[in-house]
Amino acid sequence: MAGIGKTAPEFEDLLPVMAEKLGGEGLMRELSNGFKMLMDKDKGVITVESLKRNAAMLGLQDLRHDELVSMVKEGDTDGDGALNEMEFCVLMFRLSPGLMEESQLLLEEILEDDLNSSAFY
Repeated sequence: MAGIGKTAPEFEDLLPVMAEKLGGEGLMRELSNGFKMLMDKDKGVITVESLKRNAAMLGLQDLRHDELVSMVKEGDTDGDGALNEMEFCVLMFRLSPGLMEESQLLLEEILEDDLNSSAFY
């Protein structure tokens, strides 16, 4: 009875830890490496098919086809049915609540500093 009682896999959000250890440039380099690992080498984008072929590297070999389609759709902002490198990176950030929270705090801090340094005469 495959699939009965199965729950969605839980993932530990490691992006904040990676960002802290690698810095911004290092994190982007690692995301770029991840993109290249998952992409269709001929098309230069991540397709549902390339994700399915490479899913085992991420421990996602048990995901159904419709779940893989949903993953690609989630990040496909230009509607071409695939993820380019920018869409992949944005998706990884969006799927990382910890990193999004840190990014929001950093943005607020930068904006506050800019406002405080701007003199209104």
